[in-house]
Amino acid sequence: MRYGFVLPTGDARDVANLAQVAESAGWDALFVWEPVYGVEAWISLAAAAMVTSRIKLGTMLSPLSRMRPWKFAGEVATVDRLSGGRVIVAVGLGAPDTGFAAFGEVVDRRTRAELLDEGLAIVTGLWRGQPFSFSGEHYTILPTEWSGPSPAQQPGPPIWVVGAWPAPKSMARALRHDGIIPQIAEPGKPTRQATVNEVAQIVAHIRQQRGADAFDIIVEGQTPGDDRTAAQAQIVPWRAAGATWWIECLWDSPAPDVLAAVRVRLEQGPPELN
Repeated sequence: MRYGFVLPTGDARDVANLAQVAESAGWDALFVWEPVYGVEAWISLAAAAMVTSRIKLGTMLSPLSRMRPWKFAGEVATVDRLSGGRVIVAVGLGAPDTGFAAFGEVVDRRTRAELLDEGLAIVTGLWRGQPFSFSGEHYTILPTEWSGPSPAQQPGPPIWVVGAWPAPKSMARALRHDGIIPQIAEPGKPTRQATVNEVAQIVAHIRQQRGADAFDIIVEGQTPGDDRTAAQAQIVPWRAAGATWWIECLWDSPAPDVLAAVRVRLEQGPPELN
């Protein structure tokens, strides 16, 4: 299992400084969130790329349904080249209650799903090279030979996609890419992270569909940084269920000491050192 950390807040300089702390402490990846309006994720990750050499960098997550996919593709490719191929991309429909309506973004779930599918097709198509064209319900790109940036990783950085179990279309979308952030879709209820037993069911489905192909299963939570034995015990069931990445999160840290709490937890290191 590999271990990442998602920052709950911070400007670009904070992200760069904390990325250095995370790298020194043995974390495998550092992630930032991508708001409708706020500190720009890919600028922050570029800053982190300039002061680190090993740790992977990415978003948790990018709501591609509200973005211009060609701009997103260029931003990701630029940071991937800058970092020497250390980018991970996580995408999903996004949470409408984070300001979608206030800024005139699409809130209808079906439409956001269509935009996400088309956006992913455009992003991966552009990364494969030129000429490229696309015709969909929402986007049209005429045949083009723009000399845009190619990612350092080929055919592109790994893409993790939120997959709502057992929704067939959502699961199929995730399975077309490199990893799944498993959520549970229950009628009339908000989606939630899968439990250990549900992750095991999802992993069994993925293996049935993809065989032995490499594919990441990403879960998140909070472990006690001051008790390595207890942290490892917390991780064991998730690894046994098939999870390949644990993302440490401190979403509930009280203000104004969030960054101080983040630094302390980063310095304590991941539950296990690889």
